[in-house]
Amino acid sequence: MTAHFFSPLTYHNTFGSHAAVFTLQPGDTITTTTLDAHGYDSAGAAAAQRSNPLSGPFAVRGARPGDTLVVHILRLTPNRAYGFSYRNLRPNVVLPGMVPRLPPREAVRWLLDLHTNTARPEIPPATLPGFNIPLSPMLGCIGVAPDREQSIISYNCGNFGGNLDSPRVVPGVTLYLPVFCEGALLYLGDGHAAQSHGELAGTGIEVPMEVEIGIDLLPSKTISIPRGEDAAQRFTLGIDRPLENALQAAVTEMLIWLQEDGLSMDDACQLLGQAARFELGNVISPAYSIACLLDKMTLTASDNL
Repeated sequence: MTAHFFSPLTYHNTFGSHAAVFTLQPGDTITTTTLDAHGYDSAGAAAAQRSNPLSGPFAVRGARPGDTLVVHILRLTPNRAYGFSYRNLRPNVVLPGMVPRLPPREAVRWLLDLHTNTARPEIPPATLPGFNIPLSPMLGCIGVAPDREQSIISYNCGNFGGNLDSPRVVPGVTLYLPVFCEGALLYLGDGHAAQSHGELAGTGIEVPMEVEIGIDLLPSKTISIPRGEDAAQRFTLGIDRPLENALQAAVTEMLIWLQEDGLSMDDACQLLGQAARFELGNVISPAYSIACLLDKMTLTASDNL
């Protein structure tokens, strides 16, 4: 295993088969940086075009179509003392009659305190003078080059990953991504210091990040959509629109995963029918994302696993 540090000089606004900026071996770790969603760096200087500029792609030696790329999220650290969001909610998350009453789309500057692990608006809301929230750093964008040599805008997501905006993509999580091209070509970006489930404002608290990840590879292991796990849960990420289709994809992939572990279809259905939980990722972008969650304690209690 080799630990690398890579400082990006160029960025992409699409997930695609761009030339790799660095090549990793399975078992390596890499520390790199990302920009905020508008393309500003840790010093507040413009470094790339908006929206969601991506660091990478990072090639993984030996990765081939049909494999599964394994990404261990080791550390996510905001590397600027402030971030931004917007004060309004996006119109599609409220009933039509509420839309005219929503506030204008104005930026809000947030101050980040890594010592207290909190974020607060620089100008507090008038009726919430003490408002602050805990920091929960996550990557909004993580994905590989899509199949059929497609180039997909970094605002979108799909079976390749992408703009997932899932609160699952945090330190301590291992993410599994299907591989569609030689080298996999992994991209990272769109760091959030915190985010609502669903990203209801169309942003989290947008910040540049220092990112440390570990890379592994599962040769000839084929999955359909992103999967992940941490010490307590496993999850599948359904990505589609409408939200019902995304939910169906997430549940289907979890059924497949459980059967790979030895459960019958009947037993897997009974387990999910009572134990599955769901978490919204993105209900703003062209494709929505939702996580189907299953506690590992539930699995450990089964004699079948």
